[in-house]
Amino acid sequence: MKKNVLIIGAGGVAQVVAHKCAQNNDVLGDLHIASRTVEKCREIIATVHDKKALKVEGVLEAHALDARDVAATTALIEKTGAQIVINVGTAFINMPVMSACIATGAAYIDTAIHEDPLKICETPPWYANYEWKRREECEKAGVTAVLGAGFDPGVVNAYAALARDDYFDKIDEIDIVDVNAGNHGRYFATNFDPEINFREFTGVVYSWQDNAWQTNQMFEVRHDWDLPVVGKQTTYMSGHDELHSLSQTMGVPTIRFWMGFGERYITVFTVLKNLGLLSEQPVTLADGQEVVPLKVVKAVLPDPKSLAPDYTGKTCIGDVVKGTKDGKPREVFIYNVADHAEAYQEVGSQGISYTAGVPPVAAAMLIASGEWDVKKMANVEELPPQPFLSVLAKIGLPTWVREDGEDKAIYPA
Repeated sequence: MKKNVLIIGAGGVAQVVAHKCAQNNDVLGDLHIASRTVEKCREIIATVHDKKALKVEGVLEAHALDARDVAATTALIEKTGAQIVINVGTAFINMPVMSACIATGAAYIDTAIHEDPLKICETPPWYANYEWKRREECEKAGVTAVLGAGFDPGVVNAYAALARDDYFDKIDEIDIVDVNAGNHGRYFATNFDPEINFREFTGVVYSWQDNAWQTNQMFEVRHDWDLPVVGKQTTYMSGHDELHSLSQTMGVPTIRFWMGFGERYITVFTVLKNLGLLSEQPVTLADGQEVVPLKVVKAVLPDPKSLAPDYTGKTCIGDVVKGTKDGKPREVFIYNVADHAEAYQEVGSQGISYTAGVPPVAAAMLIASGEWDVKKMANVEELPPQPFLSVLAKIGLPTWVREDGEDKAIYPA
């Protein structure tokens, strides 16, 4: 039984994680939030107290930390007595944080693959470039490391595992669909850190088709879906983390990822890219000063956390799964719908942050109970999906299934 949680990061997702940990601190124990900017941690703690989110009286403290410093992170884990670390900082810090967990024996949870700031869209499968190289190290140390435990990757991986376990004898195709049918009221903004958000769409689009990697360009392949609650939506085939584990663990010949984009987003993104403003390479100005174009764009765009108060509409994210059951063709859509305004009312964040921040808390609760404390590295689809989806429903993210035009709550709120 593990207790006491260290949350690394202080953005919109970290705020959701903090609130959900507070709501379940009878299970999770002491709570600590760490970031390079300790004031951001204190602001999150203030929102937790404003919402009276702590289920029982307990520790909730802020700490200054540069998580790239393995020794400093190791020392903070030891100082706080944290046995579970939820890493929701930038994807550039995954490996040093994992090193600190291995050194201390703390369980590790993240929500996205590790990235090298100098590389985009590395050789697939992406997990093999950094995380999976440390499998033996985790197992030898008896350290539980749950990779990609956000919504996508994360919950969609659990949906794929649920389909495998409960709905199909054989799966032929999985199409992961991520649609944000919300409106933040700004001319242009990103829902996460622009430095990470834009990197998803500036490189090659990898998909897994007929048991092989296929490449396309961003916005090259379009598909329109008629989805529950949000209706008809336009999506484009995109590269995404979960393809890079599911393709290797599920034995499914075709797995694709589709993300919804509006015309304005595509137009602005394309202009920024074509002008070189999404480059991470420094350029020299006329006065001799060096600037990184992407950092300039980030500086002029709205802070993703600032979008929450005005956000309206809903998200719909899930897996369209095709295959056979008892010798007959079958198709199901396993999904969740979240509401931006409801998320803001509960935790002070918008729906995108909410769907990303609730799942790692569910994972932490299952590690605390022992059900997911597997003492080795695992992607979400390699762990039992049923307890995960059950906890998720109880703490804010129910699961529905659509089959033959009928929608049914299989893990209701």
